[in-house]
Amino acid sequence: MIVPRFVWLILLPLSVGLLVSGCSSVGVTPPSRYAMSKDAGPDGHFDAESLPDPVPRYEARSRSGNKSPYVVWGKTYHIMPSASGYTQTGIASWYGAKFHGYDTASGEPYDMYALTAAHKSLPLPTWVRVTNLDNGRTTVVKVNDRGPFHDGRIIDLSYAAAMKLGYAGKGTARVSVEAIEVAPPTALAGSPAARGTPVSGSANPELVVQSTDLSPGHAYFIQAGAFAQRESADRLVARLSAQGIQPKAFVHNLPEQGKTAQRVRLGPYYSKSLADSEQQKLQKMGIKSAIVIMRPVVAETQTPSSPSNNAPTRQKGQEPGLAG
Repeated sequence: MIVPRFVWLILLPLSVGLLVSGCSSVGVTPPSRYAMSKDAGPDGHFDAESLPDPVPRYEARSRSGNKSPYVVWGKTYHIMPSASGYTQTGIASWYGAKFHGYDTASGEPYDMYALTAAHKSLPLPTWVRVTNLDNGRTTVVKVNDRGPFHDGRIIDLSYAAAMKLGYAGKGTARVSVEAIEVAPPTALAGSPAARGTPVSGSANPELVVQSTDLSPGHAYFIQAGAFAQRESADRLVARLSAQGIQPKAFVHNLPEQGKTAQRVRLGPYYSKSLADSEQQKLQKMGIKSAIVIMRPVVAETQTPSSPSNNAPTRQKGQEPGLAG
């Protein structure tokens, strides 16, 4: 039986206490269920910066990991009834190779090369945008796990997400976390959810639901410019980055309609009104060529292949004491 990692957090103190009380006189150390004694990143180089943000999509609550309340190390935690309007600022840590291949609290295997996260109280799953307040880098992650249970930390990111935000080497970073709400596919036409407008009470205009105007598998993008030379496209990307424009601009150079060009784009956006608003910001910056387009998300944001996963199938348990 594979036990979700946050359940091991609940059981671990009890089992350790029994073992210690029964064996302390003979100096027996409770065995670890992990092949690694300390957490770490993977061996070799991993280019996380080229990973595109995942596309938020509606998913029902996972069958595991949402029991409320739950107790870990004598402390009680409550699951939020909804992620609507959630924002928080605090310290983020990360976890990596030690837990790679184990089940998360939601039942999904943990993949340190994917953009995911652990949170103590958000419903599983929840999509959030995380911004490193020290360098301005941002990414979207799927919260599918429980933790961190260190005092003073609000979220645990995967190794890949920490790399993308530029703090994997430091271990922790000051971040802001904002929930991204995605409407269920049964949202009624004409409702705020169906129109893709911000949900009442949302603290940020980016907290929007997916517009029903979108074709399946598509999203809105802003094309800021198209160039024959890559150098020109890179200069525009650098300009947008210097202005703090988010999400981060990228260069799309796959053929479209038989033509190949270096197209500078931003996105994906799941609300036409949000995309239009961001387009207007670019035009006010003097980028008059900025237009809103709808494109297949996979074609726009092709994920590079991850290093091979050679981790054996293991029971997963999360211990406080994650990297950083």
